[in-house]
Amino acid sequence: MAGLDLEWEFRERAFAFLRAVQLRTGGPVRQADVGSFEFRGGKYRLMPTQQGILKPRQLDAALSFVTRYSGSGYRPYDDHEGPDGLLRYKWEGTDPDHYRNRGMRLAMEARLPLIYFRAIAKGLYEPIFPVTLVGEEVAARQFVVALDEVSAGYWDNRNVIDLATRREYAERATKVRVHQPVFRSVVLDAYGHRCALCNLRHRELLDAAHIRADADGGEPVVTNGISMCKIHHAAYDSDILGIRPDRVIRLRSDVLMEQDGPTLRYSLQGLHGEQMQVPRRRAAHPSVDLLEERWDRFKQSA
Repeated sequence: MAGLDLEWEFRERAFAFLRAVQLRTGGPVRQADVGSFEFRGGKYRLMPTQQGILKPRQLDAALSFVTRYSGSGYRPYDDHEGPDGLLRYKWEGTDPDHYRNRGMRLAMEARLPLIYFRAIAKGLYEPIFPVTLVGEEVAARQFVVALDEVSAGYWDNRNVIDLATRREYAERATKVRVHQPVFRSVVLDAYGHRCALCNLRHRELLDAAHIRADADGGEPVVTNGISMCKIHHAAYDSDILGIRPDRVIRLRSDVLMEQDGPTLRYSLQGLHGEQMQVPRRRAAHPSVDLLEERWDRFKQSA
């Protein structure tokens, strides 16, 4: 190999560069954002372009891999997961000796961290890093991806740790490290990075609110999400405010009559009877059925 010291130094600096980029972009990145990483006098891109796997010329091991946007809609749970809950990533083509597959294999054998770029829209990606490759399933032409050290340890001890335990943990890790950030990015992108209730545009103050709660089986898809600032998200989750199926905002009666200064008056009470904003794309509009289901819950608390 090029040398483990070089491999680790490259990755540590690349990860620091990527974190700085994310502070600027608010999380998701485009090819151009990560195309000018500088290392020892050279410039490198961190994301594959046409191919799915990137192995920089200075390294022997792969650095990153990508799942691209298919154009068929936003469905974060379309990631391929094995029976143990760990992600699977297909080879580049069918040749096990393709240099990119060899690069992935070297990263796996040395347990080198990689970057997983998960597409959330055309040309827009959520970076998930560091991840590690912990296994290769040759018959299926794919690598096994662990999202954290615990998942990797469970894989290493899969003969002594039961499958149910391993799967339960891996599913939680995938939810936290992949599905939740991807869901947030997809919803915020659909709503133009603004609160659908008050039009606040500061991305760091925005959340993707579930219409049907995740705990109730709500899917992380754009039609089950609404972009909200943190105060309106908290009010929605606690049924202080509700949204009718026709997308009209209503306040709980006791809160509507309360007197507690300008924050309550302008941030909440002022929304009563207003219409929430929706994405330009009709396919990204909130589901009427889900809004109706959630509205029924709100009416019970009101």
